[in-house]
Amino acid sequence: MCLGAPAPALWYQIPEEERESRTLLGSDSCVIDNQHYFVLGRIVLPVIDCPDPFVWLAWVSLSPENFKRAGEVWETEGRENEPPYFGWLQSALPYAQSTLSLATNVVTRPVGERPLIEMHECNHQLYVQTKQGITIVEVQEIVERAFHGT
Repeated sequence: MCLGAPAPALWYQIPEEERESRTLLGSDSCVIDNQHYFVLGRIVLPVIDCPDPFVWLAWVSLSPENFKRAGEVWETEGRENEPPYFGWLQSALPYAQSTLSLATNVVTRPVGERPLIEMHECNHQLYVQTKQGITIVEVQEIVERAFHGT
């Protein structure tokens, strides 16, 4: 199962009538005011009692240099050999603690695959879940929080 936000958190702070002139939102990247750069990646949570993982699709901010480089190699075979790009998580995922601005590495995957988001070690439930995994019951709770806010 896979859930995620259609745009980075900052995009939602821009008045709707200004979004077209100030943002460029695609399926894999977003640029805001020609100074904030984002890519969409995958945070994988192993599911202990299920063969398939749970995946958050999440936005990460990148430096202008790393965003440019990611774009240069986007369609290049072997791009998975790129070193990871440092970034800040920019998706407000439904956790008690905010997920905004958690430190990450964006790991480029082969052409056709979304980047993998690896979180830096921190005291956050999301980080713990990436390392220890979750149960199928916890997946159900995540889905309920995401869709119903409970």
